[in-house]
Amino acid sequence: MKIVVYSPAFYPMIGGLETVVYVLATEWSKMGHKVTVVTDANNEVPDSFPFQVLRDASLLKIVKTVKECDVFVHANVSLWGFLPWLCCGWRRPAWVATHHGWYEDFGKPVTLLNRLKKWLCRFAAANISVSCAVDQFLGVKGVVIPNPYDSQRFHRMEDVPKTKDFVFVGRLVSDKGVDLLIQGLAFLRDQGLRPSLTIIGSGPERQSLEQLAIHCQVDDQITFTGAQSGEKLVRLLNEHRVMVVPSRWNEPFGVVALEGIACGCAVIGSAGGGLPEAIGPCGTIFANGDVRALANMLGQALSELWSEEDYTLNAESHLALHDPARISQCYIDVITSTV
Repeated sequence: MKIVVYSPAFYPMIGGLETVVYVLATEWSKMGHKVTVVTDANNEVPDSFPFQVLRDASLLKIVKTVKECDVFVHANVSLWGFLPWLCCGWRRPAWVATHHGWYEDFGKPVTLLNRLKKWLCRFAAANISVSCAVDQFLGVKGVVIPNPYDSQRFHRMEDVPKTKDFVFVGRLVSDKGVDLLIQGLAFLRDQGLRPSLTIIGSGPERQSLEQLAIHCQVDDQITFTGAQSGEKLVRLLNEHRVMVVPSRWNEPFGVVALEGIACGCAVIGSAGGGLPEAIGPCGTIFANGDVRALANMLGQALSELWSEEDYTLNAESHLALHDPARISQCYIDVITSTV
C-alpha cells in the first residue's frame, strides 16, 4: 500500500509522538509498503530514513501526495492536516485517525477547536487510540493499539552496572511534575535518606528546578544532564535502578516508561491517563500531584523490602506486547479493513 502519515511533530524533534511515527513508518517500510511522512518540522540535515519525509510542503504538494495514496493516517487529528484530504475531491483515500492525546487541556474550558477535532473523528474510516484511557475519553468506540517503542535502540546493557538510584527523562515543563520529584527528595532527606537523581531533558523550567533543588537542600544529589539521545541516553538509563514519571497531567500513554523498562528500570509513575497501561506489571503508581505518596514510593524503592527485580521480572513479556513489528502489524490489520 501507499501510506501517507501526517504528523505535525517529527524528528529532529524529540518526544513520544515523534518516536511512534518513526517506528511505525520504519516497520511499514520493512513490510514493503511505500510510506511518506508529511510534517511541519524542519531538519537542517538531509533525511536518511527508509521512507520519504515531506517537510513544510505547500498545500498543493501535500494534496497531490495524499491523492496518490491508499490511506491517509493522522497522528492526532489536525485541522491543517485534514484540509488536504478534503481537497482531494472524489479521489479521497481512506482516512484513519490515530489518537495520542486528549484534544483538551484539563482544568481549562473546552475550546471550539478541540470540539471540532473530536467531531471530525466520526468521519474517519477507523479510529485508533493508544490507550484504553484515551479511547474511553474520546468515546469514539475505536480500536485500542498501544504504542511501540524503539526496541533496536533501547535495551539492557549487561556490562553497565546499576550504580545510580532514580532517573527522570522528559521535557522540563510544569506538566511533567519534576518539581514534585525534587520535593519528594526533600521529604526523604528529612528521613535521613539521600538517593541520587538524574534529570535528563531540557525545557523552560530548568532554571527554576535548579533553584528549587538548592532551596530544598538536595542539589548535591541531583545531576541535570540536559537533553540526551542515542547510545548516551541508553547508557544513562542502564545505570539507574528506577525511572520516575511524576506527571501532573494525565499522560495519554508514556513511551518513556517502555524505554526505561527496556533498559532494566522499574518504573514509578502517576496514576492518571494511560501511563499505568504503559507501566503494566513493571512498576507502581501514585496519585497525580501527591508529593507525599511519591516520596513514600521513593522511600520504599530504597528499602530492603523493595526490589526492582520484582518488577523487571515481567519486563520481557510486557515489552513483547509493544514490539514494533507486532504493533505495526496491528495497525496494518486495521488499515487494510478500510481500503
